Amino acid sequence: MAKIQTTKRATPEAIARDVKAWLRKHRDPKRAAFLRKYFKETDKVDFFGISTPLVRDYEKSLWERFRGTWTLADAVRLCDLMLPDKYHEMKSIAVIVLLRFQKEFGSDLFGKIKSWLEKDACNSWAAVDILCPDALGVLYVRYPELVERVKSWADHPNRWVKRGSAVGFIKTARRGLCLDAAYDVAERLFIVPDDLIHKATGWLLRESGKTDAARLEAFLRRHGPRIPRTTLRYAVERFPEAKRKRLLQETKG
Repeated sequence: MAKIQTTKRATPEAIARDVKAWLRKHRDPKRAAFLRKYFKETDKVDFFGISTPLVRDYEKSLWERFRGTWTLADAVRLCDLMLPDKYHEMKSIAVIVLLRFQKEFGSDLFGKIKSWLEKDACNSWAAVDILCPDALGVLYVRYPELVERVKSWADHPNRWVKRGSAVGFIKTARRGLCLDAAYDVAERLFIVPDDLIHKATGWLLRESGKTDAARLEAFLRRHGPRIPRTTLRYAVERFPEAKRKRLLQETKG
């Protein structure tokens, strides 16, 4: 009788090792040095210098190795293993894998995401922005009670939790969803003396104005002098030039 061969299941630990080996093999030191210039806020993030299209193509090949055998728990475990790595490409591949399991996302993932942020596993604006808009956006629609809970993130001492409180609403705000909470979080973040938070808040306000520009304009006029100028410049980008200049002038402290 012929012996039936079985394929050994790829574990998160094995995948993490293989990813690191592949990244090392394809590293581009010149591109890595160029990318580091955009992350002057931290010396704890490094790059292999691999382009986003190549990273995504590689992730697709990984997906074929464990598709149909992995669950959300495996993807979360992969994130636990790879997000703390200093290399951005390790973090991004882990998040891309996680997002393949969006249909399985439960409310308990909310706490896990917060722990990754406050433990500095996502310790750059890019890592936060890959994870939070899609992952938190799905959770807010599925579990509306989480929208109230995330407001406290704006007051958290960790800058990445703060940024997550803003960019987590990007996808929902763009669709006109969760706008009350988005504006609430934005207002809470005005007092934070951190340029990365100012930029995230301005991005959130700009997206919030896409479905209701009048509400955004009224909000900016109401809070004008309190709004950091970087935040304001980001927020008004989609207004016509004349209105943009007028808002910048009329909201000065």
